[in-house]
Amino acid sequence: MQEYESYESFAQVYDELMDNVPYDEWAEFYTNKLKEYGIADGLVCDIGCGTGSMTMRLAKAGYDMIGIDNSEEMLLMAREKAGESEILYLQQDMREFELYGTVRACVSVCDCVNYVLEEDELTDVFRLVNNYLDPKGIFVFDFNTTYKYEQVIGDTVIAENREDCSFIWENYYDREEQINEYDLTIFVRGEDDRYERFTETHLQRGYTLSQMKDMLAKAGMDFAEAVDMDTLAEPTEASERICIVARENGK
Repeated sequence: MQEYESYESFAQVYDELMDNVPYDEWAEFYTNKLKEYGIADGLVCDIGCGTGSMTMRLAKAGYDMIGIDNSEEMLLMAREKAGESEILYLQQDMREFELYGTVRACVSVCDCVNYVLEEDELTDVFRLVNNYLDPKGIFVFDFNTTYKYEQVIGDTVIAENREDCSFIWENYYDREEQINEYDLTIFVRGEDDRYERFTETHLQRGYTLSQMKDMLAKAGMDFAEAVDMDTLAEPTEASERICIVARENGK
């Protein structure tokens, strides 16, 4: 079983470097999807919650939130951001997560499922989700497609300079394995104006919509719909990020 990278150094500057992610728009989209399927309140689990940016937004929308992440550093920041809000954060690997009971819905945002590199392990994640959902509960999640890695970010270098931190993001895509390796070099400015250098390596696997449908079926879940997150239309072969809604289908 492959271990995930823990985001140990990246956690320090994650929110600053992810400020271009449209969390408000995504939160509105996810909230509308939950309501569309009859879930306007109740217990919802955010799988791969990171620093809790989406978890907090869904909590403000009226949901009782549980956040699960494998990184202690990310969860520390999530708890600090949560303040007095009653969000339960659990440090767990999504491939082996355990809840105290069932929930009305699960969500997973910002390509967290792409960190699961083997199809059988991702199928197991879907089985766990199905197990912890209320009858006819839903799972709403997004993923990066093989097209995005092959045609957009694979084998590219992205660099950005900020006031207090900078990063170099080098991508290497293996088309045969559908796995994208990205090496992060992060420079964080300290109180003495000196910069500290951190390096991390992360692996993500691209998936197709067809592969996702097959894994959901094997896990016993019912595929409900898929949406291109950039166009909010039906996915195409050129879709880069796709959101899927799947339903619980028995235990």
